[in-house]
Amino acid sequence: MSMTAKEVLAMARENNVQMVDLKFIDLPGTWQHFTVPIEQFGEEVFTSGVGFDGSSIRGFKTINESDMILIPDPGTAFIDPFCEIPTLSLICNVYDPVTGKNYNRDPRFIAQKAEAYLKETGIADTSFWGPEAEFFILDHVRFDHSQYAGYYFIDSIEGFWNSGAEMNGHPNLGYRPRYKEGYFPVPPTDTLQNLRTEMVLLLKEMGIAVEAHHHEVATAGQGEIDMKYAPLTRMADQLMMFKYVVKNVAIKHNKTATFMPKPVFQDNGSGMHVHQSLWKDGRPLFFDAGGYAGLSELALYYIGGLLKHAPALAAFCSPTTNSFKRLVPGFEAPVNLVYSQRNRSAAIRIPMYSNSPNSKRIEYRPPDPSCNPYLAFAALLMAGIDGIKNKIHPGDPLDKDIYDLPPEEAAKINSLPGSLEEAVAALQKDHEFLLQGGVFDEDLINSWIEYKTKKEISQIKLRPHPYEFVLYYDI
Repeated sequence: MSMTAKEVLAMARENNVQMVDLKFIDLPGTWQHFTVPIEQFGEEVFTSGVGFDGSSIRGFKTINESDMILIPDPGTAFIDPFCEIPTLSLICNVYDPVTGKNYNRDPRFIAQKAEAYLKETGIADTSFWGPEAEFFILDHVRFDHSQYAGYYFIDSIEGFWNSGAEMNGHPNLGYRPRYKEGYFPVPPTDTLQNLRTEMVLLLKEMGIAVEAHHHEVATAGQGEIDMKYAPLTRMADQLMMFKYVVKNVAIKHNKTATFMPKPVFQDNGSGMHVHQSLWKDGRPLFFDAGGYAGLSELALYYIGGLLKHAPALAAFCSPTTNSFKRLVPGFEAPVNLVYSQRNRSAAIRIPMYSNSPNSKRIEYRPPDPSCNPYLAFAALLMAGIDGIKNKIHPGDPLDKDIYDLPPEEAAKINSLPGSLEEAVAALQKDHEFLLQGGVFDEDLINSWIEYKTKKEISQIKLRPHPYEFVLYYDI
């Protein structure tokens, strides 16, 4: 339940809070923070804010215009479970001190504008979001790249590769998920049951409703925790809190968690299927008992917008070079730009677990948890709105096994881009739908493209890959 500034300060007094931690997100999608003593934090901070140097934040200001302001959102307050000293955490919006307005590259502001634009269209007043973020909990990780070396090494007590390993004087007890068989063995094969439960209990303490947790398909500690759906900005906030909890609980137990999409070769990567629906006046708009899979015509147009803009959406929803190690055709990855009520290699699946109108939603499967959720969710909503406004019908569903289709039929199916470079190029060509209502702007999109090109795509291109030595050393 949302709180006022007065209620937040009362909460701080009740919990003997001594420090206030101000959290915000950089452009690529990582939480940043700084902390102030409680005596320096009065009610006026919720209107006047606290200053910081924006030039040191990835994707933000240049050195000659570095001053920026954080204004905390009182509705995001929680007691930080990982601070030894009682600490209140607040998620903030970023403002420009000169104009006094929201900073246009603040991803959280983009999400808020997307929600406002949805209402302005009159199509709906609320969008609900339910991301299923997968992750790996590992026991060891090493990586480095220099002028003369490049490598990574990960290890997990659960990794099936350890089935024949000597365990430094300890017995090897077996019980490891075989490759692609980690869904859903009970303990002792699932060694992380108690760890995930600890994560869930902390999330509940922080005000986040959780529906379930389980081991995922891959060996080596892949897991998933499912949060109950929430409105767009609130869910993006919750996803950042979720990642914060998963990483810090893992560290507490001398383990390390990663949301990197593809850390393990030849086993499942970590995706983030995003469930979404539109509502108006408390009524679900995606349901029609007589429609395909119980979908309304409006829902089909929403799907049409997602499928049309999917290549451009990939630049925000699958935004790392590593993302496309997961999105590989032929491996049950959701790369096919079709929709289906059951086909999990389709980009869009219609869950059929319930006949309730309130449960009717669509599941967009290409995203992964490396994304900035504020930007990814906003972009998905804008694509769906574009589909509804322009009545973009997605065509017929595809409920056949895509991999058994005749070649001539398979060739007609469009696919996602095959690399981040292709996705960024698609965004460059197709982003007019994001500019509607002033939700995204050219500066934000150009900054994203420049960052991804210079900091990631070009840097990967420059460096020899270890497997190139396998292929080419003896030429």
